Amino acid sequence: MSQEQPRREEAEQEHKSIKDVQESSLARKKAVAESIGGQVHGKDRKQVSSESVSGRANITIGEALEATVVTAGSRPVDYSDAAAIQAAEVRATGRTNIIPGGVAAAAQSAATRNARLTKEEEKTKLAEILAEASSKLPSDKPVTRKDAEGVIGAELRNDPNLCTRPGGVAASIAAAARLNQTNTTSSTKNDDNILKQKLN
Repeated sequence: MSQEQPRREEAEQEHKSIKDVQESSLARKKAVAESIGGQVHGKDRKQVSSESVSGRANITIGEALEATVVTAGSRPVDYSDAAAIQAAEVRATGRTNIIPGGVAAAAQSAATRNARLTKEEEKTKLAEILAEASSKLPSDKPVTRKDAEGVIGAELRNDPNLCTRPGGVAASIAAAARLNQTNTTSSTKNDDNILKQKLN
């Protein structure tokens, strides 16, 4: 009986930790979506601002890709999306090649398939490719400004009109980079204030 109590407490603590991580990740994705003007659907309609995300871990590339599902998930995947997703995957993993079965490979395959289809409803949507992107990447990292520049460049180069899409992959990555920079700046200011208080 005495052994059951620590196990139960340990299981409850583990469940609480997992729930906290999931809620924090969801808040970061909602912040990215809302910072680029996307609408958060369903039970997650509460406004999430960069202030509510500050103090938490930085937004990762995988989370930024998942935020695209909220803002542009119903749009069919095209070549510019696939290029932007590939650029994001390369930056997240540090690998220079496409990972077989990865997010970028799926996006490239979907873009090629979609180019051949005429019926809009038969085309593969961004949501189908980017849902659970964080778990599909073998490694992930917080989005930086340099990452955003690379993804934006890839999307621009592969778009026939040489433009990025509102709410698309590049916009999500750029928004995440801005939020991360804001978090870093806020954190640095807080650290400076704490140091000043300790010195006084």
